[in-house]
Amino acid sequence: MKFLTADEAVLPVRPGDHLHWPCVSGAPECLIEALVCRADRENGCVAGGAACLPNEERLHDVTISHFYTEGYADYTLPKYKGVFQLDSFFVGGNVREATQSGRADYIPCSLSETPRMIKSGAVRCDVVFLMVSEPDSEGFVSLGTSVDYMPEAIDKARYVVAQVNKYVPYTYGDARIPVSKIDAFVRCDVPLKPAAPSPLSETDIAIGKHCAALIPDGATLQIGIGNIPTAVLSQLEGHKNLGVHSEMFSDSVIPLVEKGVINGSCKKTDPGKLTAMFLKGSQQLYNFVDHNDAVLMKDVGYTNNPAVIASNPRVVALNSAIQIDLSGQVCSDSMGTRIFSGSGGQLDFILGATYSDGGVPIIAMPSITSKGVSKIVPTLTPGAGVVTPRTLTQWVVTEQGAVNLYGLSLRQRAEALISIAHPSARESLRRSI
Repeated sequence: MKFLTADEAVLPVRPGDHLHWPCVSGAPECLIEALVCRADRENGCVAGGAACLPNEERLHDVTISHFYTEGYADYTLPKYKGVFQLDSFFVGGNVREATQSGRADYIPCSLSETPRMIKSGAVRCDVVFLMVSEPDSEGFVSLGTSVDYMPEAIDKARYVVAQVNKYVPYTYGDARIPVSKIDAFVRCDVPLKPAAPSPLSETDIAIGKHCAALIPDGATLQIGIGNIPTAVLSQLEGHKNLGVHSEMFSDSVIPLVEKGVINGSCKKTDPGKLTAMFLKGSQQLYNFVDHNDAVLMKDVGYTNNPAVIASNPRVVALNSAIQIDLSGQVCSDSMGTRIFSGSGGQLDFILGATYSDGGVPIIAMPSITSKGVSKIVPTLTPGAGVVTPRTLTQWVVTEQGAVNLYGLSLRQRAEALISIAHPSARESLRRSI
């Protein structure tokens, strides 16, 4: 293993390179900050100064891509225009303003497609930054909490550098990377940032109860980020033999695993395993997954492959929405033309659940926003992205109830959705039919 300082490790990044790193707690902030500091040194000098590099040698036109991240994102600040360009696959809160203002951009896609985009060259990959565990006795390190599309990116990249962090949990599956595939290492031990769950509201709990009533024993669960998935899981203690095949999971699965409710015994693919692509949670979650062979971390091209998802019986796909129109079109990535998040894996898992034997695809959301605006609307806001088409929308759940649109006509769909809209919106929605 070749160890460098962070400043040394980012020097092989060239002008014009396309750079990738993992999501959420897997983002190697030590390396990212060093890259930004390099940009400051090379581009912040006074013209003609002794330390000033020729324009062509300064760091510039570096494109960055990643999934959802949190925390440090100074590379999107206005002063780095022409130095860094973020083209993300999913927009988190730390880069949302930059994306909506035009300083950063978004690549529309289902996340299952990202490994193929890298392999085909549709999205370039020159450099990969990683954060990894301590190496094991067999010469492997682990990506820990975030596998994403990194295995494909590592194979494609000219240069791979990893931040070795003793706080990264050791996980298995595609998270295990041979040391030989990494060109350089940087030692930087920083505790992973925990994600504390927010208190559940009465609305969250009501939605959780409605969703839980749709989940059969023996189901394989796809669960996402936020209060609604947490609320759903909190209602499942009376269920039996549940499994997990999901883009991610968080702390809420731990009590159900400890009580034997989640055991994966009915899964046909990866039986007995908690299968996921990334993790987001507290230190308790990181401790739970560390060297836990029941946790199988896989590449997003596997976790989000609709055929793999559908290979398990009774897949329950639980996703949310920004808006749903009365025909059943689901917008989950934008507010009109303003990108808010991304398509993520919603369509991947809706398709997987649709074709799973006994599958239950669910869109769950509050009926109104915190500002009192109905999320069920006559038509989507102009420019809104349709993430799940009406042809695939089945169960829709709000705190007002649950309806199944499968097989319903347009008018029947409208009537069903109005029945679970907020009471304050129902009359205006009826007038729009």
